[in-house]
Amino acid sequence: MPVVQFTQFSSLVQPTFWHELTRLKLEVLKLSDASVPLTAHYSAGRTIKDRNTGQEVALGCNFTVGSESFDEKHSLPPFAVVAKGIVKNYNTIDEFKNADKRALFSQAADEIWDSIEKDHDASALNRFLLITFADLKKYKYYYWFAFPALVAHPLWDIEDDWKEAKEQFTDKQLLSLHGHLEASTTPYFLVRPAVAGDGVDIAPVEDYTSFFANVPTDSQTIGFFDPSPHPSSPGWPLRNLLAYLRAVHPTTTSTLRVLCWRDTEPAHESGQWKSRFGVLTGGPAEGKPSAVGWEKNPQGKLGARAADLAPMMDPTRLADQAVDLNLKLMRWRILPSLDLEKVAQTKCLLLGAGTLGCYVARTLMGWGIRNITLVDSGRVSFSNPVRQPLFEFEDCLGGGKPKAEAAAERLKKIFPGVNAAGHSLAIPMPGHPIPPSSVEQVKADVAKLEALFDEHDAVFLLMDSRESRWLPTVLGTAKGKIVMNAALGFDTFLVMRHGPRTEGPDGKRLGCYYCNDIVAPADSLTDRTLDEMCTVTRPGLASIAASTAVELLVSLLQHPLGINAPAPAPVVGNQQPVEEANGSVLGQVPHQLRGFLAQFRNMPIVGAAYNRCTGCSDTVVKAYETRGFDMMLQAFNETKYLEHLTGLDKIHEEANEVLEAVDWDEDAGDDF
Repeated sequence: MPVVQFTQFSSLVQPTFWHELTRLKLEVLKLSDASVPLTAHYSAGRTIKDRNTGQEVALGCNFTVGSESFDEKHSLPPFAVVAKGIVKNYNTIDEFKNADKRALFSQAADEIWDSIEKDHDASALNRFLLITFADLKKYKYYYWFAFPALVAHPLWDIEDDWKEAKEQFTDKQLLSLHGHLEASTTPYFLVRPAVAGDGVDIAPVEDYTSFFANVPTDSQTIGFFDPSPHPSSPGWPLRNLLAYLRAVHPTTTSTLRVLCWRDTEPAHESGQWKSRFGVLTGGPAEGKPSAVGWEKNPQGKLGARAADLAPMMDPTRLADQAVDLNLKLMRWRILPSLDLEKVAQTKCLLLGAGTLGCYVARTLMGWGIRNITLVDSGRVSFSNPVRQPLFEFEDCLGGGKPKAEAAAERLKKIFPGVNAAGHSLAIPMPGHPIPPSSVEQVKADVAKLEALFDEHDAVFLLMDSRESRWLPTVLGTAKGKIVMNAALGFDTFLVMRHGPRTEGPDGKRLGCYYCNDIVAPADSLTDRTLDEMCTVTRPGLASIAASTAVELLVSLLQHPLGINAPAPAPVVGNQQPVEEANGSVLGQVPHQLRGFLAQFRNMPIVGAAYNRCTGCSDTVVKAYETRGFDMMLQAFNETKYLEHLTGLDKIHEEANEVLEAVDWDEDAGDDF
């Protein structure tokens, strides 16, 4: 009699599997090479008819994994069988090559045998092993499947070769069996003629003894869901099923009637059933059998395979996975508790798309922030591109493109996955009266700015004048937004976070940009010379200040108290900074940083809120909340309004009165 030949599985790895493995490696496994449970599936063997020859062509004996394979409870396609196993991903290609594959395979085979011998459990017969190495920089994946199968000694023989199932079963029986398997696809089952009717009854193989009690031998059939499409060789799962039956029922399974079920659609009038049937004869049951099952590569040799996704991936998706690689690697060894999701979800509004705005936007993207909106009223000039990295020479032509829109467009070119928008909008300022003809336009601009504040979480003040920061300061305080301020001198810079409206846990309230002023912001733009119209700084200063502002924001986002994080205590002399007990995972979250490029020095400063501040005091904020645009218009048009509102004018009067009360002795002579 001919020896039974088996068709091994052929792995079919969906690209989505590699995408999910990439995510799992970066965000969960990191440096761990621990085994991860995996759920694969296979379907019945299929053939298609060749249009030219009319012959049936066998398709692959596919064993499929995809992104859903990491979810044990995922839904399966119709007539698909579950196979459970593990994937073990190595950190380096050398570890992958040098892995003890013999030990890994033996462990998987032992688990199958133990489930048979000790538990009489058939659920582990489809167990598999997958080892991988993921080169996440090149998107190339190396992998090797093992499908452990227990080898019978001596081998199984078949009487008269495999036949069509309809030679042993009636159409009614086959239709009945199809109905059973359609309701619940099971990898292995027992079949007998129905107790009542013309159909069949089925049961799990674990019920062998009770199910076949009082059933004639020639009516007992062992069935399995066959992934092989070949007419003369059943699929790989049959090997372990035969091993199970010989080990658990050695006295009654030396000869078995086997049904290889391959029909996913019932054959009605045509009678074209694809399932196969054969009678197998085996030798005496022995002890623990050996096992085989490493998959061969496309060259027909035992060896790993490789999947190169880079050429076939959508470049946009490739970029989407690659741009945050640096951030995710931070969490492997350096900062496991870094909350990148919180950073990525932060929506940032940048007021100013000049030198500071361009550098801030680029650094925000580097931190994984994907929602960036820029506001600016200017156009790109020929002096801009060398200092402002989001612009090119072509942006200057024809009068220049609007800065905010051009910057947002360039961000999308750098990374298409960013949600960037630009708005050409002038921010009204105190000390710059609004002509009656422009009031409605200014009112609309203010309403648009208020809406933008409502839509974002953090606001950067990156403008080139002092008074342009007043309105955003008021709005940020009133709406409880994170406000980050950056300002440049020639070789100095200021970066600060505005304090929230309420006191912090230490009972103190941090100040804003205007809290140290005893005068209201006024017109600083009129009658300026050329060097005063441009921000004249050392060229490296803007990038330093912009990066510092973004890093301060991210540190604030990582602090458990967020916007309410207290400032660390000031450093005195050569004293070492005191570490915060509940600080940010990125370190300290200072209130202000003043940088001095001439000395290459940064100095942290803490500034308390001032109850007469023209930007963030309760008096100003409540006036805005009560009167809205009318209050703003008065602040724009009346030079002394804010000082009168906050009481700064009284302080000026009291100071003048003190000076006038001093008894100056003009005749006392000169002491110098």
